[in-house]
Amino acid sequence: MSNQELSLSEQEEIRREKLTQLNELGVNPYPYSFEVTHFSTQIKENETLVKDEEFNSDPERVSIAGRVMTRRIMGKAAFFNLQDSEGTIQVYIRRDDVGVDNYNTVFKKLVDIGDIVGIKGFVFKTRTGETTVHAEEFEFLTKTIRPIPTPKEIENEEGEKITYDAFSDKELRYRQRYVDLIVNPEVRDTFRKRTQLVQTMREFMNDRGYLEVETPILQPIYGGASARPFVTHHNTLDMDLYLRIANELYLKRLIVGGFDGVYEFSKDFRNEGLSRFHNPEFTQVELYVAYKDYNWMMNFTEQMIEQVAINLHGSTTVTVGEHEINFKAPWPRIPMFEAIEKETGHDLYGKNLAELKAVAKELHIEVDDSFGSGKIIDEIFGEFVEPKLIQPTFITDYPIEMSPLTKKHRSKEGLVERFECICNGKEIANAYSELNDPIDQRQRLEEQAALRAGGDDEAMTIDEDFLRALEYGMPPTAGIGIGIDRLSMIMTDSESIRDVLFFPQMKPE
Repeated sequence: MSNQELSLSEQEEIRREKLTQLNELGVNPYPYSFEVTHFSTQIKENETLVKDEEFNSDPERVSIAGRVMTRRIMGKAAFFNLQDSEGTIQVYIRRDDVGVDNYNTVFKKLVDIGDIVGIKGFVFKTRTGETTVHAEEFEFLTKTIRPIPTPKEIENEEGEKITYDAFSDKELRYRQRYVDLIVNPEVRDTFRKRTQLVQTMREFMNDRGYLEVETPILQPIYGGASARPFVTHHNTLDMDLYLRIANELYLKRLIVGGFDGVYEFSKDFRNEGLSRFHNPEFTQVELYVAYKDYNWMMNFTEQMIEQVAINLHGSTTVTVGEHEINFKAPWPRIPMFEAIEKETGHDLYGKNLAELKAVAKELHIEVDDSFGSGKIIDEIFGEFVEPKLIQPTFITDYPIEMSPLTKKHRSKEGLVERFECICNGKEIANAYSELNDPIDQRQRLEEQAALRAGGDDEAMTIDEDFLRALEYGMPPTAGIGIGIDRLSMIMTDSESIRDVLFFPQMKPE
């Protein structure tokens, strides 16, 4: 006997016995296909399908399939709820319609909650007005050998409804998303909205003539962001490769090559901690458009995300927790140093490293010797400003130390033309007037290399091929990265990034 068989619960053993009985009866518990013609929601919304005894004696037949979620057996007939991909619908089944053996033995004795069945029949309404499928044919489609959680609602002495055995444990739901989707079908709506969000953005960019492309996930040199990479090894080439932390440098190569606008929905990977807002594998869309700057990109971004809100919610206003967030363009645009001064009373513009460390100490921000000026400013901003920005806001004009791939500001010394979009207290987008001066870019990357040598393991590395591409000439370009996971959290009112990822990264069980 195997270890698995020794550890089976009583219910699992009973279900396996039923599986054996089905096979002995000649009933295939795992047939190959079943023709589905209708879905639960479609049936409920289509009154013409309902049989009318006076006017519709030969109604249209429907064929549906899904899981048995509840059963009420009343001798020679029964009602059960069938759950498909769109919702649930009641089914009425009688012995005289589907056959004595099929009803008495297969349906009544061998079907369990969670089993998948196929039904062919017609639609009618019960005396209470509930749309119901009258089964004329019943077919076993999948026997489940592990019971699904079945929440039970009980009314206490005070008349309050109490739910027992709900599949509500967050960690268990993330680990067993397949069960979560079965017993908490409202979760499916979150992921439908996420897909709708991506599709809206894709159509918005396609309508403007931008080309969707694919770039390498395995990269010999990682770049385009400040982050620790995941490292792997290619045996044939005998070389280390990195899972991309961003696709920026490859998309810019395509702008050099002559495309005027390219974008990619990319899976990126950063070897960082897990949190409510961070998963080591995440999705973002990056867009690069030639002959544009960050001012143009702000207009484009607010228009696109406004359209996302309208498509998902029918309005520019979205409820997120206790907040009403309005994505109606235009959004506020606030320079970074101005935002910091408003919240801390300190004007950091033009301050050197020693002065910034002194301000950080006064503000109780911990820094160490590896911190450059940019990182200290970023820590102060993240502590005092970012959490307070609930409505979508463009924070603009960052210090040059924080932005090694960004064009110098055309009028403000020491700054670059960069913005981040902050919403609900977190960054959801990052954009630049892209640096296209190859000499300036080399110098910036060399400064990053020095920071890396000093202990900053998130500083960028030098990519000689990217620098060579810039030497062939990249036109003025605006670029942006938008975090799909964080934007999905906002658009679906989800507390954690794990709520908008089908299979988030988890510690081993």
